[in-house]
Amino acid sequence: MEAKAQARFVRVTPQKARRVVDLIRGKQADEAVATLMFAPQAAGETVRKVVESAIANARVKADRANVAFDASALVVSAAYVDEGPTLKRFRPRAQGRASQILKRTSHITVVVAPVEKKERTR
Repeated sequence: MEAKAQARFVRVTPQKARRVVDLIRGKQADEAVATLMFAPQAAGETVRKVVESAIANARVKADRANVAFDASALVVSAAYVDEGPTLKRFRPRAQGRASQILKRTSHITVVVAPVEKKERTR
């Protein structure tokens, strides 16, 4: 049973957030949380919270469906970062000019799903 979590309007550029998300895509959920705990990037904390939220969402879905829940069986099946709205600000420059500052935002999405066991055919 797959579960999804999103963090929207996060004040980090999508390019920097994608660097962190690429570290965890396809990993075990517990391993992804441990990796993000020690990631030096600033976006690591936000992505870690999203992964933990997706795990909690999977637990709630399993409880509602009366299914046994095993957090160690979860894998980050999809993780991606979309661009959010850009905040436009201006900074004064020389000779009365103004230059634009773009403060970019991100929408971070993580999907966790249990590992599907492959059966051998003979």
